[in-house]
This record gives sequence, structure tokens and C-alpha cells, in this order.
Amino acid sequence: MILSLDQDNNTDMRKTGGTEKKVAQLIQKDIDIVSQPFEKLAQTLSITQSELIQTINNMISRGLIRKFGAILVHQKAGFKKNAMIVWSVPPKLLEKTGEIFSSFPFVSHCYERKPRFKHKYNLFTMIHSQNENIASLTRIMSKATGVDDFLILESLQEYKKTSPEYF
Repeated sequence: MILSLDQDNNTDMRKTGGTEKKVAQLIQKDIDIVSQPFEKLAQTLSITQSELIQTINNMISRGLIRKFGAILVHQKAGFKKNAMIVWSVPPKLLEKTGEIFSSFPFVSHCYERKPRFKHKYNLFTMIHSQNENIASLTRIMSKATGVDDFLILESLQEYKKTSPEYF
């Protein structure tokens, strides 16, 4: 899991005690892949799943947590290849193109980049494949949207992914 605390609110977070601090400590670590992950976490804190989710949402709404998301370790998920594809998309087509890209099952991330990479590429997608060629998947995406200005940035080496721990 990614837990990114807002640096401007980091002092407030360090002053936070009780349940919020315990929740932050738990969610900044890996969360087990089980059918009810938040229920399991809540049990470790002796609170309900509802209370846990409400606490997380409150921390997000107060700006204490800026980002809360998953990290895909593509090898463990059965994928052999992945690549970041950066696209130059006209601003008028950005939202529609993003929707189309996001609909592909092999796309795990799709987001607008500001500022543009190399003053040109403004839409980034992360794609994963179990056996297909990355270039062929990219051609499918290009054909579906009409966007033909892109760069394929294939992963050559995997580095250990870790999230910062704040407590």
C-alpha cells in the first residue's frame, strides 16, 4: 500500500494520537490480500471495519493523508512484461482518451501528467502483459484512440518498491 502523508500537515499528524496514529501505522505497511482486508485490520485495533474506514476517510478529508493506494508487484501477479507508455494527447481529447485507455484490462494506471514530460507527453499509462508483446498492446491502444505520438518506456530492471514509513 502507498500511504503518502501531506508534508504540510506532517506536524499535525505527528501530534495525532490514539486511533488515528495506530491506523496510520497499520496502513503504511502491506495489507494482506484477503476478501475483507479492512475487517482484518480493524480487528487488530479492536474497532469495527466501519470505524476504520471512517478514520481513514477523515484523515484524507483533513489533508493528513494525501494518497492511499496499492502497489502492483507485477511478477507476483503473473505478469512478465510491463512498460510505461507516455502519450501526446491534444487537451480536447485527453479525458476521452484516458477513459478508453483505462478500459483496457492490461492497463493498471492511466493519469494526466502536469507538467508535460519533455514539454509534449501529457498522458501516462502503465501496461502489463503475461505473454503479449508490449508494442502490439500499444498499437491496439493507439488504434482505438487515434493517438499515434507516444514513447514506450519498458522496464529493464526491477528495483525494490518500498513506501516510506512515517511512524
